[in-house]
Amino acid sequence: MHVFAPLAIVALSLAASCAHAQIGNRDQPVNIDADKLTVDDRNKVHVFEGNVVLTQGTLMLNGDRLVVTQNAAGFHEGVATANAGRLAAFRQRRADGSWVDGEAERIEYSSQTERARLFNRAQVQSGGDRVRGQYIEYDAATEKYLVTDAPSRGNGAPPVKERVHVTIQPKGDNKAGATADDKAETTATGAR
Repeated sequence: MHVFAPLAIVALSLAASCAHAQIGNRDQPVNIDADKLTVDDRNKVHVFEGNVVLTQGTLMLNGDRLVVTQNAAGFHEGVATANAGRLAAFRQRRADGSWVDGEAERIEYSSQTERARLFNRAQVQSGGDRVRGQYIEYDAATEKYLVTDAPSRGNGAPPVKERVHVTIQPKGDNKAGATADDKAETTATGAR
């Protein structure tokens, strides 16, 4: 089997999972709870700090700090981060009632491009399937994932080299009778 085939299967599986998330979320109000809020109204920047929880419909985003900016067209971008050693997280319920979960040191989301970017120690899980790498990008408009071994860090630090890791659980009738040897666990090299 070609090395990239398992990654493509997981990418399609996870993309399908997210594509079936509650479609009405973007029409729901955004609620944010935090210990502290700083507002720069002129520049349309809101900084939430301390146990930040953002909810919109069935979407939830948690972090120690969340910076939300609004562009001239009214679209929002959010950057959630966590304090040293911790991870920011998101969770979204799919239409079938299951959940898609993700975590990373930094999570960026743009309402304009419908793109989520997870940086450093990134992981996304849907059911028993999981993809892990240093950088994960999900484009909801095209329903595609990109998983690489090292994100663009932007802070001058050298990139961390880590292979992309994918775990695919057996589906269908064979799931009940599957042994540990039957489970599809694959490691693939990330492509840029």
